[in-house]
Amino acid sequence: MTINIKNIKKLALLSTAAIALTSCLKDKPFPLYGNKPSAVINYTFAETADTLQDKTYSTFLSSNGNYFVANNQGSTTFNYWPQAHTLDALTDGFLRTKNDVYKQRMKSLLNGIYKTNGNHWENDYYDDMEWLALATLRGYNATKDADYLNAAKILWTDIKKGKNDNEGGGIAWRKSQPTYKNTPANAPAIIFAARLYQLEKNQADLDLAKELYTWLKGKLLDGTGIVWDGINSKGDGQIDKNKFTYNQGVFMGAALELYNATGDGAYLTDAITNADATIKDLDISPGGLLKNEGQGDGGLFKGILVRYLTLLTLKDDVPSAKRDAYATFLKYNAETLFAKGISRPDFMVSPDWKTKPSGTTDLTTQISGVTTIEAAATLKAAGKF
Repeated sequence: MTINIKNIKKLALLSTAAIALTSCLKDKPFPLYGNKPSAVINYTFAETADTLQDKTYSTFLSSNGNYFVANNQGSTTFNYWPQAHTLDALTDGFLRTKNDVYKQRMKSLLNGIYKTNGNHWENDYYDDMEWLALATLRGYNATKDADYLNAAKILWTDIKKGKNDNEGGGIAWRKSQPTYKNTPANAPAIIFAARLYQLEKNQADLDLAKELYTWLKGKLLDGTGIVWDGINSKGDGQIDKNKFTYNQGVFMGAALELYNATGDGAYLTDAITNADATIKDLDISPGGLLKNEGQGDGGLFKGILVRYLTLLTLKDDVPSAKRDAYATFLKYNAETLFAKGISRPDFMVSPDWKTKPSGTTDLTTQISGVTTIEAAATLKAAGKF
């Protein structure tokens, strides 16, 4: 176990600084981050990422070892989409350390998802399948194990069936509701298609990514660069103007991957515009700290944004001043989570990154924290922190 606070005296100093920080942050917009107690904390992101990974594995792994359960208080529920992000987090650990323990856990989870899902990959929700397609494609790129790519392609075949002409195009949220389209069912599909194109150079994948992007940008992006949640959820053609953190993350990820695939600077400009709006938006990141979106599905949202903003921060083609601003934002969020939002010694994560968790911790919330600390370790290793 990694000990991050060296002694009792420093704990007392941290407590005092935390009270001051909370006061400084109240109602203040980015970039007024407050006076962080960085002088008394050793931010051991890589070591803490390993500890979080191990605690998550031992706490949330099902009794049969096939999947990760819904919470740390005895629920044995199999929830499909968090498994994908758990696989992503394990892949993060493997890429960071090259430790085969992560590789073994990845493969065990891949097989376990298949078994627990009734010996098939598909499900009713297109966005759920897209998260798993993205995770399995990353798993393939990290390990070159063809089983991951096979899963990704089976999922992609089914996902593409979700595209229809309702609301002028786009992929539906789920099979049983073909008229409802949203960002989580389209932006991840764009990311996947653009990445698969870069791997296999199938023009049809790139063409579909471009088509979906044109639809998404035209329907759900507002004039400031913020992307809305969805359209026609109630059958009335109206836009659901919810500012969820993960929608911003996958939109900037979609724009970035299309830039990577095409070299067209317009896509990179879109990604930057969205990122700039996101880190300054007082609803999304009040005081520069990503908002608490609760547990359940919302528990995962912040980690998804962090994943894709990290990729943008690491992209050399982004102007250095922009990259520095994103790194400052991510550093503040990771340090706040590290110091305030993780309980020790159990290393459970809170949905509110400025407050220790209490009661039940959901897998979604835990994986969001693991993803964020893994991203911080990557950024620190790259010299961005």
